[in-house]
Amino acid sequence: MAAEATTTKFQNPADFRPVPQPPDFHPEISVTESQHDGLHFWQFMIAGSIAGSVEHMSMFPIDTVKTHMQAIRSCPIQSVGVRQALKSILKTEGPSGLYRGIGAMGLGAGPAHAVYFSVYEASKKFFSGGNPNNSAAHAVSGVFATVASDAVFTPMDMVKQRLQLGNNSTYTGVRDCIKKVLREEGFGAFYASYRTTVLMNAPFTAVHFATYEATKRGLSEISPEIASDESLIVHATAGAVAGASAAVITTPLDVVKTQLQCQGVCGCDRLKSSNIRDVIQTIVKKDGYRGLMRGWIPRMLFHAPAAAICWSMYEAGKTFFQELNGNSDGSIIT
Repeated sequence: MAAEATTTKFQNPADFRPVPQPPDFHPEISVTESQHDGLHFWQFMIAGSIAGSVEHMSMFPIDTVKTHMQAIRSCPIQSVGVRQALKSILKTEGPSGLYRGIGAMGLGAGPAHAVYFSVYEASKKFFSGGNPNNSAAHAVSGVFATVASDAVFTPMDMVKQRLQLGNNSTYTGVRDCIKKVLREEGFGAFYASYRTTVLMNAPFTAVHFATYEATKRGLSEISPEIASDESLIVHATAGAVAGASAAVITTPLDVVKTQLQCQGVCGCDRLKSSNIRDVIQTIVKKDGYRGLMRGWIPRMLFHAPAAAICWSMYEAGKTFFQELNGNSDGSIIT
């Protein structure tokens, strides 16, 4: 009887009352397929473009030192040491020598990073399956991003490195370098290092993004009060750790890339083959296995603060656009 009474007690439809919705419920808020993390992908492109340009331009002198160190003995810079390389550049060309090629960097970094971050965000959305802590998705997305961005950046990177090594009698500027390379070596010279660059940047980016996301997550777990709103210090620290780790691991391929891009410039030997294995053998024959690690210190010194700057500015840009869109929690009012 008790069971029957319980059953009949809820037979009356009047006993069913709608559950009141919480006051902050907004059914008009939704995220369309063209949006991710509360942003349109053109907004990712702008944030990434600004972040990448500031990153590379601010760290450019260190990149110049690294390029000179990796140009294996044939060029005026003979020493492997950072201090000696810096002194030699200053003695030969003065402080302005540290900024030769920065125009090419300015032309290439913005568009390349716009592609880089927008492809990364699109790939992360596709591969993560709704799991923001999926490190494998972060790594794979990074690889897709670098393949796309390197196609944009490699020609200007080649011009940049040649200007970094050459004196005024070799190339007078970006336009002169492009004209001479097209006339003397053909269009293919701009992409001579593309395969090597992708092979270098694919593991670099995989390590970089996976380390960045993991470090950011670890900092949040260690100190939730600091990382509660993903503050500047979290992005900067995670970016620095990711940049330094990825830079050291991929230095040998970066040396190969420099050799391919700078061959025939400032006394550097012209390579008989662009095959990566052949270039590695040439480097080892000239300078031993230590030649494959030339420039690892300035490379690490470049990428640690550069990544910290880039990620901080990129995340700040995302926050700006989220607030501009009228919502800071990742959704878009439509």
